[in-house]
Amino acid sequence: MAGRPLTGARPTLEDVAAVAGVSRATASRVLNSSPRVSPEAHEAVTAAAQQLGYQPNQAARTLVTRRTGAIAMVVSEPQAKVFNDPHFGTLVRAAASELALIDTQLVLMLGLGEGSHGRAERFLRGGHVDGALLFAPHQDDPLPTTVRKLHLPCVFGGRPWGSLRGLYTVDSDNEGGGYLATEHLLHMGRKTVVSVTGPDDELSSRDRLAGWIRATNAGDAELTHLTESGDYTREGGYHAMNLLLHRVPKLDGVFAANDLMAVGCLQALREANRRVPDDVAVVGFDDNSMIAPHADPPLTTVRQDLGDQVRKMIANLTVLIDGGSVRKREILPVQLVRRESA
Repeated sequence: MAGRPLTGARPTLEDVAAVAGVSRATASRVLNSSPRVSPEAHEAVTAAAQQLGYQPNQAARTLVTRRTGAIAMVVSEPQAKVFNDPHFGTLVRAAASELALIDTQLVLMLGLGEGSHGRAERFLRGGHVDGALLFAPHQDDPLPTTVRKLHLPCVFGGRPWGSLRGLYTVDSDNEGGGYLATEHLLHMGRKTVVSVTGPDDELSSRDRLAGWIRATNAGDAELTHLTESGDYTREGGYHAMNLLLHRVPKLDGVFAANDLMAVGCLQALREANRRVPDDVAVVGFDDNSMIAPHADPPLTTVRQDLGDQVRKMIANLTVLIDGGSVRKREILPVQLVRRESA
């Protein structure tokens, strides 16, 4: 390897090229991951960059490659909910870990309330990121409409409301999971299986309820009598379970549309002296590792692999950023995980 005396100044691309014994253009191609270099040149430039402690100028690289090396993760939920709900913590950790593997920075955008969507749109338009992972579950969220106007690769986690025209999505089989959970309770011999649902303005909640309806063959009367919204929180699940115990005292099975609500249901049943699973069997949804195995009793639940969902979203987004094509909609399988509650 050729070389030259090192100075105390920050090493430059010219320094790397000189130490490697190649032209500046060749060094640039290696450091920008161009395939148009020989293995020998790639090895020499990589070794020189490590020897010198060279760090590329990101601003200059962006001008050359038109890439920022950053991906936005946009979550249209209040910050308090994102930081307190393990579901969102799992998504953020998975995204940060996966992007680190491809040397890409995660830019987290949370709590898009009234008036903040305009700022989000301007940021996404402004060339600050190469693409976006989007989570916009609520019915009145303008983000899906906004995305259609952006010239930016984007992938939604979950199915957003409205037309899916022009949108890319990766979702779990929520309806299939609701059916799987309810069928398990029915196969256990439970006669009156109620459902604690999530928010009505989230399609994941509606889809899981649709699975319960398909398994129970419930009509409108049963739907009104045997279901109660718990808004995806532990407190909501506790409150909904108490209402159902009062309205349906003979209930012997519960499908809760997420693990947090299921834990609230377990608390309400315990206070009502209803043994789980002897008197009432309970099944949740998510298989969150921070909740389900540690519930009292450990929770039978439907597992959706959020890490797999995020990996698939990032893989699809990377292809879109590179100008390739992917499937518009992907539905990932779920499975029942049996523990002591059912």
